Amino acid sequence: MSYFRRHNPLQIFANQIVTMIKDYLTMNRKLKMAKYRVNYQLYKLNQMEQLIAENNEHVFLRGNKLNLQR
Repeated sequence: MSYFRRHNPLQIFANQIVTMIKDYLTMNRKLKMAKYRVNYQLYKLNQMEQLIAENNEHVFLRGNKLNLQR
């Protein structure tokens, strides 16, 4: 009987159900934030690649500068 007083299984079960419902209701918002973070990191990566390509001496990487000079 003292086990049930110390570790109330019904209360633990109710808490788990409440946390599952909260996770389910906030799932869409978390997914949107994750997509936003991934897209932002891809944008920054493309920016860095473009800067590297513009400042690189190899002709095949400087497509933008060659097109502007023509």
